[in-house]
Amino acid sequence: MLSEEHFRKLERMYASAPINAFFRPSLKVMAGRAEVTIPIRPEFWHAAGAVHGCAYFKALDDAAFFAVASLIEDVFPVTVTFTTYLTRPISEGEMRAVGEVVHQSKRLFIAEAQLFNAHGRQIGRGSGTFMKSSVPLSPEIGYR
Repeated sequence: MLSEEHFRKLERMYASAPINAFFRPSLKVMAGRAEVTIPIRPEFWHAAGAVHGCAYFKALDDAAFFAVASLIEDVFPVTVTFTTYLTRPISEGEMRAVGEVVHQSKRLFIAEAQLFNAHGRQIGRGSGTFMKSSVPLSPEIGYR
C-alpha cells in the first residue's frame, strides 16, 4: 500500500539532490503521478534567448521518474530510455511537467510526461522506460 509518507520522502530526496540547487524546482508526488515546476531564469537560455532543451528534458524526465518512484518503496528506479519532444519555446514564467505511469510490469515501467507554460499551453512532451536499481531507498540518498 502506497503511503503519503513515501511520497513526502521522495519529495525531500528530490530537494536534496545537488543539481536542484541550480534549477530550483518543486515536486509534488502522488500515486503513479508527479508534477515538477521550474521557475524560468535567464541562466537557462540558449544564445537565442529561450530555454535550452536540457531544462525541458530535466522537467519531463523528473516528472515521469517520480511518477514511477511513487510506486516503488524499496529501491531507487533508474531511467533506461527517455524521448523528448520540444513543441514550443519558453523564455519566462515557469514550466510545469506532469508525469504519469502508463504501464508497469514486474521489471519495467513506462511513464509519459507533458510540459506546460504558465498559461497552460503545452511546450513539450516525453516518454520513457524505467527499471528498479539495486540502490536501496535510504537516508544516505536523501530518502528521509
